Amino acid sequence: MTILVCGSLAFDTIMDFEGRFADHILPDQLHILNVSFWVPALRREYGGCAGNIAYGLRQLGAAVRPVATLGADGQPYLERLQAMGVDVSALRVMPEHFTAQAMIMTDRDNNQITAFHPGAMALAHHNPIAETAGVSIAILSPDGKQATWTHAEQLHAAGVPFVFDPGQGLPMFDGAELRQLVEWADWAALNDYEARLLCDRTGLSLAALSQRLRALVVTLGEHGCDVWQDGQCTRVPGERASAIVDPTGCGDAFRAALLYGLAHGWGVEQAARLGNRMGAAKIATQGGQNYRFSL
Repeated sequence: MTILVCGSLAFDTIMDFEGRFADHILPDQLHILNVSFWVPALRREYGGCAGNIAYGLRQLGAAVRPVATLGADGQPYLERLQAMGVDVSALRVMPEHFTAQAMIMTDRDNNQITAFHPGAMALAHHNPIAETAGVSIAILSPDGKQATWTHAEQLHAAGVPFVFDPGQGLPMFDGAELRQLVEWADWAALNDYEARLLCDRTGLSLAALSQRLRALVVTLGEHGCDVWQDGQCTRVPGERASAIVDPTGCGDAFRAALLYGLAHGWGVEQAARLGNRMGAAKIATQGGQNYRFSL
């Protein structure tokens, strides 16, 4: 029972800023913004949404196959995935490009500023979903715009149920495109800001959107998540983390658990509870793929 994970593989350069961004940005001077942040702590991690979700699924013992692209510098990432037992048969190397790169800076309040270079991810639409036999479920995590659209069409045509998880890529789509992606999808997962943006772009409320899906899940950080089904909302309370160390990758940890539950026939609320637990485990550990979790 394989889970397909479409999305990005990236190298993350993560920096910790010991102050608050708000203390260094003057709201009335944004038109001439010129700031520099002193970041004494820096590390490089394996990341990207598809990579993080695949890592979380392997923590749960699931069979997972990422559909993604790597650049000429991606061999270490490929080897890491293989060492974790990930099926790498749907990965493609784009030798004339770098692997996607994310530069993430986090302040003391866990606010983040991110710069993202898509690299090989921008060509992910050249990596079609060629095999769906034995696939139980899929997720469309943030990817290139054309890749998201192409893979959604392919999954829908193949009859593979999937979670629409546009993340940071949501602003690339207009209202008509988003409504079509929702129609093709079986579930959607967004954070609260993305959910508001989706409503604004589509002109549909969360209740209305949920009536076009099996369920819509809106994550709320420490407060847990809202599960919308048939126009009705249920709050699934959050789990307390043992420590607040690093929020990077928490949303992907949640999605890994959500996918695991859905793939095993759980109700959405039960799967979301596991997602909250896994996200809390991740936030207590530094690094997007450096935590441990088991059922």
